[in-house]
Amino acid sequence: MADGSEKNAVVSNKKVIFKDYVSGFPKESDMAVTVDENLKLKVAGDSQGILVKNLYLSCDPYMRLLMTNRSSGIFGTYTPGAPITGFGVGKVIDSRNPEFKEGDLVWGITGWEEYSLLTSSEGLFKIHHTDITLSYYTGILGMPGLTAYGGFYEVCAPKKGEYVFVSAASGAVGQLVGQFAKLMGCYVVGSAGTQDKVELLKNKFGFDDAFNYKEEPDLNAALKRYFPEGIDIYFENVGGKMLDAVILNMRVHGRIAVCGMISQYNRDQPEEVYNIMSIVYKRVRIEGFVLFDYYPQYSKFLDFILPYIREGKVKYVEDIVEGLENGPAALIGLFSGRNVGKQVVVIAPQ
Repeated sequence: MADGSEKNAVVSNKKVIFKDYVSGFPKESDMAVTVDENLKLKVAGDSQGILVKNLYLSCDPYMRLLMTNRSSGIFGTYTPGAPITGFGVGKVIDSRNPEFKEGDLVWGITGWEEYSLLTSSEGLFKIHHTDITLSYYTGILGMPGLTAYGGFYEVCAPKKGEYVFVSAASGAVGQLVGQFAKLMGCYVVGSAGTQDKVELLKNKFGFDDAFNYKEEPDLNAALKRYFPEGIDIYFENVGGKMLDAVILNMRVHGRIAVCGMISQYNRDQPEEVYNIMSIVYKRVRIEGFVLFDYYPQYSKFLDFILPYIREGKVKYVEDIVEGLENGPAALIGLFSGRNVGKQVVVIAPQ
């Protein structure tokens, strides 16, 4: 490890290597922590590279999709023998890119390693608001925040008084969608996988109600209990049986924003959804979306969210582990619901 003052030094670089493509649930042993002994903290003069010291790394469910050899068409798959990649926060150590200079703080896609040489600045954002904790740029001020903002306000097109359901509601995106819905004057219910998370949704994030889906043998009956008049907006993070039950409970002209389907990521064959014809009867609109659609709105999003954070009107919960070597376990834990809130790996706190 080294800091920017050792720019001309040769240092070791710890990294998390992806071993091989995964079938079923991923395991820690699908990744390996290795050390490169000879990294020069200098960008070659004939490149446009940006050398970043990584400070915080983000664990996100979509990363499971990159562990197969089937491309999503959005992200490329991981390469066996190479470091895994994901969203992170870092500090520029050296740069040949005119848009970034030594000392800049940035967030974007980086490697799971202590230092990353970024060959492109596409999707790399400079951090200007350093009065907010930097780890928030892996979450509320980064990918999950912009995802929640675009998905809820643009795709769902909410109106005051509407009935909103959020699955995986205590996660990095869901906790924000619920709070945004409350700010709009909506009625909001969330689902989560433990009683502690249910209490968090109600007592910290201000959801009107919440339930533990693992304790509900009949999801259709549960949704009818919490939404006797039906659901206007469903923010979809889960898929499978939950989606099937929600479709039956949507109101006429309801909207479903499909952000992710974490229940399906570890399955070789996706679960069937049987109630599709209800979409026709109720004229429901289902729309998928991805983060990159909303990159042009990032400045607008910051203007929206920063005052709420500073005033304490929007809250955010992180689940933080320290050390790159603990990153694989933290990432795998997403798929058993081990994390409470946004899962972050701290490499070198600023």
